[in-house]
Amino acid sequence: MSLYELERDGEVQELIRVLRESDNERVQTRAAELLGNFPDHDDRRDVVNALVTAVQRDSDAVTAAAIDSLDELGGDAIEQLIGTMAGVDLDEDSADWVKAKAYTQALDAEVPELRMAAANALGGLDQADAVPKLTQRFDDPDPRVRARAARSAGKIGDSRATDPLESLLTDSSSAVRREAARALGNIGNRQALRALLPLYEDDHEEVRRIAVDAFGNFDNDQPVDYLTEALSDDSPGVRRTAVYSLIELLSNVPTDQSHEIRETVVEKLSNTDDRSVVVPLVEILEESTQAAQRRNTAWLLGRVTTQAERSRVIDALVDALSDDGQMIRQFAATSLAELDDDDGMVERRLLPIVEDTGVDPAVRGQAIFTLGKVGGERSRKVLDKLIDETENETVRKKAFSAISKLGGRG
Repeated sequence: MSLYELERDGEVQELIRVLRESDNERVQTRAAELLGNFPDHDDRRDVVNALVTAVQRDSDAVTAAAIDSLDELGGDAIEQLIGTMAGVDLDEDSADWVKAKAYTQALDAEVPELRMAAANALGGLDQADAVPKLTQRFDDPDPRVRARAARSAGKIGDSRATDPLESLLTDSSSAVRREAARALGNIGNRQALRALLPLYEDDHEEVRRIAVDAFGNFDNDQPVDYLTEALSDDSPGVRRTAVYSLIELLSNVPTDQSHEIRETVVEKLSNTDDRSVVVPLVEILEESTQAAQRRNTAWLLGRVTTQAERSRVIDALVDALSDDGQMIRQFAATSLAELDDDDGMVERRLLPIVEDTGVDPAVRGQAIFTLGKVGGERSRKVLDKLIDETENETVRKKAFSAISKLGGRG
């Protein structure tokens, strides 16, 4: 049987035999690679033992493949490997600091794949004391090690990694820059966030996207210009992320700054491609569970929407009239009123809500408010009739106010 067939049929014992007994380095390497695809196999212990033994072979290719597979298997696999290499007995009950000590020793191993695995493993431990040792690997000759070390430093989140991570933002490897940017975003202190600002122009799309994503963590308007520039990025993913970050930023900044920033954002958004901006905004309004995000999104949609996505925006804003949050309902109503309704689409969507006595009076009231802004003769007649027939005083007052804006009662 071929190695592929052995993997397909789950014949791990036969793959282990090939790894141990084959005289062909290429075959051994491939067997080691395939054994990493069985993390939940009943013979997992045998798989791990075989790979740990294979790491100590004279073949660099087999060693690298075995370490990668142990890394893929996760959990006790890497612990067993590094414990063996460090001469430490690691088990499930070992304290994290004991594991961290063994992993940091392995960071100095000659084999780069082992340094990668050790760096990776440290990211799963909440051991801030490991950060200085990880940052020493930021000048590792192998970019894969630098990338893994940066990723783990970000997972631990200790601020001492900020300066060293910043130095990686100009690394020749885009993978290293990407992991450094993500790590700084995870740390999220002011220095880390400021360091990311220039990356909105990085030549690698994923680096730009990660940096732009982190801009939403600011609590001031510093990244607004960078985010609005990112709205014109060649990558749809970067543009989409910029929209999300702008909404997140508006949710984070102090209230006394948010209005001015919103106006700046509206000006910039209005000059960009309609669909690339509006679709993410609608999705935030439809899917987000964060009230501040939905509130700012509802407000923006009434000011940046043009014809292409108008129907979907109206549907989303009308649905938002039923939100539990009063401010979201108010922002949705005012945004609906901001939309040009020459075709009567807003009016047609709101009239059934106004006429339905089973709808919450607060929701009907917001719909009535909007009709007072955009309604025509049909709205005036419905509101005129509603004043006489409704038993809800709030609805009646809203109807009186709205109908006065439409020319008064007939």
